Amino acid sequence: MSDNHNHNQAPSQQPLTSIDPFMVSWEQKERAYRKRACAVLECNKKMLFGILAEHGITAVIVNFDGYGDSGQIEEITVQSGDVAVELPDERIEILRPAWDSPDIERETHTVREAIEALSYDFLAQTHCGWENNDGAFGDFTFDVTEDSITLDYNERYTATENYSHEF
Repeated sequence: MSDNHNHNQAPSQQPLTSIDPFMVSWEQKERAYRKRACAVLECNKKMLFGILAEHGITAVIVNFDGYGDSGQIEEITVQSGDVAVELPDERIEILRPAWDSPDIERETHTVREAIEALSYDFLAQTHCGWENNDGAFGDFTFDVTEDSITLDYNERYTATENYSHEF
């Protein structure tokens, strides 16, 4: 007796839901923004690290904290070797990509303002929403001697475990 049922046949597939045009547009804008952000990073580092090096600064540590839909930079520590120093009062120009435009904006800031602006930009690029709900905290280290910027990021969350037993 022959079996007319094909066991290798895929189960009937549901049609894919239509892709939301808004999400497609948003993702395209996000990719373009990230590309522009990467393009200006080296220029901004060169400008900032150049001024820091001129003043003998070897590291800048930026401490941030956020939760409950609010976040801020808590402290900026500046070092020349092992000695705490102040940031120079000079003004520098940094480049910042616009979110939904191909434009690159030029902004002039004090060195402190530039460090803060770049830190907030990096947080938005890597951990958008870091200030929401339980939030996050951490540090950026601008290491002038190593020509690097690192982020140590700690995300908070509330966990709940529930157990119910009936005997």
